[in-house]
Amino acid sequence: MSIFNDTQIAFQDKSTEQLKKAYWMFKTIEQPVITDLGIKILNFTVHNKFPFVEGIVRKTLFEQFVGGETREKSMEVVKQLFKSHIGSIFDYAIEGKEDEVTFNHTCEEIKQNIKFAQGNPAIPFVVFKPTGFGRFKLYQEVQAGAALTTSEKEEWSRVRNRYYEVCKLAHERNVVIMIDAEESWIQTAVDDLVNEMMAEFNKEKAIVWNTIQMYRTGRLEYMAEDLKRAENGNYFIGYKFVRGAYMEKERERAAEMKYPDPIQPTKEATDQNFNAAIDFVMAHLDKVAAFFGTHNEKSTELVMDKMKEKGLVNDDPRIHFGQLYGMSDNITYFLGAQKYNASKYLPYGPVKDVVPYLTRRAQENTSVAGQTGRELILISKELQRRKNR
Repeated sequence: MSIFNDTQIAFQDKSTEQLKKAYWMFKTIEQPVITDLGIKILNFTVHNKFPFVEGIVRKTLFEQFVGGETREKSMEVVKQLFKSHIGSIFDYAIEGKEDEVTFNHTCEEIKQNIKFAQGNPAIPFVVFKPTGFGRFKLYQEVQAGAALTTSEKEEWSRVRNRYYEVCKLAHERNVVIMIDAEESWIQTAVDDLVNEMMAEFNKEKAIVWNTIQMYRTGRLEYMAEDLKRAENGNYFIGYKFVRGAYMEKERERAAEMKYPDPIQPTKEATDQNFNAAIDFVMAHLDKVAAFFGTHNEKSTELVMDKMKEKGLVNDDPRIHFGQLYGMSDNITYFLGAQKYNASKYLPYGPVKDVVPYLTRRAQENTSVAGQTGRELILISKELQRRKNR
């Protein structure tokens, strides 16, 4: 029996009407064929600026998975979550644009998030996506060791400068900055930049945090190398641990290009790898701080058990938990009620601009075994509880 089954705690901030709407939406997402067709129609209608679509998206997917159109408008959600001891991680959820104007705008947006988060315990982290700061193909060329043209070298220098400016500001304002993970064929280029920033700005504590996808092979070995670098360079490490989100794409590319599959062979192997990461953190708390981004109840409870074994208080500043806004409230709200460091990833952005994020979230819900079914069971249980009281 799961300890995360108290739906009264999980849905304390949701009205019955909101729960019914969420149930209908997860029921729709549960059908892969309907989801795929819906995504194609949605992308087409948004691209062609159909006037009524924005309102529909706003009242459905946007309301469920996004905090608001701006960070200021998202503050209502932030304050509500913090009443339940749950932090918010602002995630500027604009994806799919690859021009210098957008990259500069995103960089400025992240800087504003850092300033906004300074001194506010309700916003414990700020996050950015590497491809929000530079072109995917450029990362790919850098990782492959390709000869860059003069203009590409200048472009890469601008990418590095965006990382530097953001991490420097985070250090000055004492705000933790997390860098999201990407596909394996650009992740090493990302890791190299993040390690450079860690060495520069993590001298007193972990301010810059990298993301490790535990569905990948070789990550434990990578972390061991990271630890050696940190010990030699006398700096701290921060990690966000996730299982991962690009499995099908990774496997297809590996097969097509005939290199070893970088993904763990089974779900069980991924779970074991994630659990091994928990042990790694617990063994190196003198150097490593961690954010466990997971919707997996067993992994979450395992972290809690290991903390108890180590005699750590629930809100030890080196251990954090997080789930996506609109999902797994049963985990987040339980952790908040027990005064663990719990947070929600809180995306924000204009409705039309966050559609790529929303469609990706819908597809991930469909592909993660059991995720949508769990949401439906919990919502049904809470609706029944309210009906019977």
